Amino acid sequence: MSNLEFIKYKIRPSKHFILGWIRKWGWDEEDLRRSLENNYKIDKVGKYKYESYVKNKNKSRKIIFVVDEEYKEIFVITGAEGK
Repeated sequence: MSNLEFIKYKIRPSKHFILGWIRKWGWDEEDLRRSLENNYKIDKVGKYKYESYVKNKNKSRKIIFVVDEEYKEIFVITGAEGK
């Protein structure tokens, strides 16, 4: 999945991701879209599941999501943060 393809999809974060990571990181939906578009690495870890890696200052953040081709939707499952 390339960065240009994110423009075509609706992004829907899970409740877990909203209450946990978006709140902790101080993001909104636009920040989430921007971070998915400006990632430095994407790994495909399943048939529909991906891991996107984003640099933010000195920290690396991982966003785990599933792509639904039929509904043109990205469902963000969870995230993680490293140093």
